[in-house]
Amino acid sequence: MYARGMSTREIQGHIRELYGLDISPDLVSAITDAVLEEVALWQNRPLEASYPLVFFDALRVKIRDEGLVRNKAIHVALGVRADGTKEVLGLWIEQNEGAIFWLRVMNELKTLVWRTSCSP
Repeated sequence: MYARGMSTREIQGHIRELYGLDISPDLVSAITDAVLEEVALWQNRPLEASYPLVFFDALRVKIRDEGLVRNKAIHVALGVRADGTKEVLGLWIEQNEGAIFWLRVMNELKTLVWRTSCSP
């Protein structure tokens, strides 16, 4: 909810409305901070040196942005390992896609794989 632009107080009201639970904005903030730490670890995790298949797709979602609700695309890179297991390689939120966007995505993935394969 926080990632979609809801404030801690809006989340507090939403949880109360949905589940009948009273939580403080401080608790919402603490949970959000903990999740953000986990997200940072996930974003910097090592990747495999190669993936036989990589799928790119997008999911359209409504996101609150600067006080307005806008349709944006969450682009997903899904790698398939040699043993068949799947791994989400990355997520990117963009309103539109194009050559410049995809070049940035490919360069980010290349950098992550290179950093992983060159680390001791």
